[in-house]
Amino acid sequence: MRKKMVAGNWKMNLGMAEAKDLTENILKECRSLSQDQLVVFCVPYIHLHTVADVIAQANHKQVKLGAQNCHDKQSGAYTGEISAAMLKECGVSHVIIGHSERRQYFHESNEFLKAKTNTLIAQSMQVIFCCGEPLEIRNAGTQNEYVADQLKESLFHLSAADLQGHITIAYEPIWAIGTGVTATTEQAQEMHFFIRGLLRAQYGNDLADKILILYGGSCNAQNAQELFANPDVDGGLIGGAALKAETFLPVIQAMN
Repeated sequence: MRKKMVAGNWKMNLGMAEAKDLTENILKECRSLSQDQLVVFCVPYIHLHTVADVIAQANHKQVKLGAQNCHDKQSGAYTGEISAAMLKECGVSHVIIGHSERRQYFHESNEFLKAKTNTLIAQSMQVIFCCGEPLEIRNAGTQNEYVADQLKESLFHLSAADLQGHITIAYEPIWAIGTGVTATTEQAQEMHFFIRGLLRAQYGNDLADKILILYGGSCNAQNAQELFANPDVDGGLIGGAALKAETFLPVIQAMN
């Protein structure tokens, strides 16, 4: 049986006091997490130390600290950027890469994300790799080919050991992010099943059955339980609903 994961992506939100209060309030209710469940706080860079301290004080092994991005180089003259090594030193274990907002607003290519993946694995860190199609691709019916190219060009150069040891995939239909529109249960399961099939064809049954595939795209307290009940949906990458304890906790509890 695969583990379950819920990762909260705060994006560019919350002040210092809000970050501390939110993390503390959520952790108070996370004592019932099992060994097969994981919660990751993916916070803005300025909140890393604060959230790391709260997690450390709670001493909860099933709660991890995540970042929302990193640079593909280990160091150098890259003003305004943060390296994987810097994040690791802050206590970060997981890093989101390839989020649709990074792809859209900062023009991050599959090749660039391949380089980021390699850098994070070299630092023994965990990658939450986002993939997904825009509305025009979904309407054209070519979403499978589009997502397959994202995975093949950024991840399929990896060895089976590196993929299994470091990669979580997050499928995010771009047309459902921040729009209030959610993929139907059937649409989510269909794409997750397709992604797992790609892994199966490339790496074999054993690896395909172990890789976590999360759903991201307006997943919230109302639909999380139904989405997570799908056989190939292993949790969620949560945006807006992760910004309040009362909306994030039901998503975490939906892992049960």
